[in-house]
Amino acid sequence: MANLSTAVDEIDLKILKLLQHEARMPIAQISKQIAMSQPSVKERIVKLEERGVIIGYSTDLNLRELQRGTTSFILMKTEQCSELVEFCTQSKQVTGLFRISGEYNYLIHVQTGSVDEVADFQDALARFGPSKSHISLKNILDHRILL
Repeated sequence: MANLSTAVDEIDLKILKLLQHEARMPIAQISKQIAMSQPSVKERIVKLEERGVIIGYSTDLNLRELQRGTTSFILMKTEQCSELVEFCTQSKQVTGLFRISGEYNYLIHVQTGSVDEVADFQDALARFGPSKSHISLKNILDHRILL
């Protein structure tokens, strides 16, 4: 059973769906689309932020235009977990780091400008242990809308 202070109702879901499609949507437009007053919509958004349901707003970038259009995933096996996390935190190529189960214990999402840069990055990882890279040929489903 959901905690009443953190439960998300149908109106909240409508607001979240609209914001997920367009994070910069004006409150006036949200208000019209869900037939609710602007102050009520604003209050709900603030409460969703305070409760941690909305944790931020972001901008989608065309990574090819920023010379970071090569997507790769690197599986990493290491016992130097905190050192690897620190390395990845400092690396501008790393856009995601996941602790996973199985033979490898980390999955690193990397955005670079070329396959050569992926190889250079993987060479830099060698000090932490064995790794295996997978280079994306095509991003088919990216930034999926969840609601």
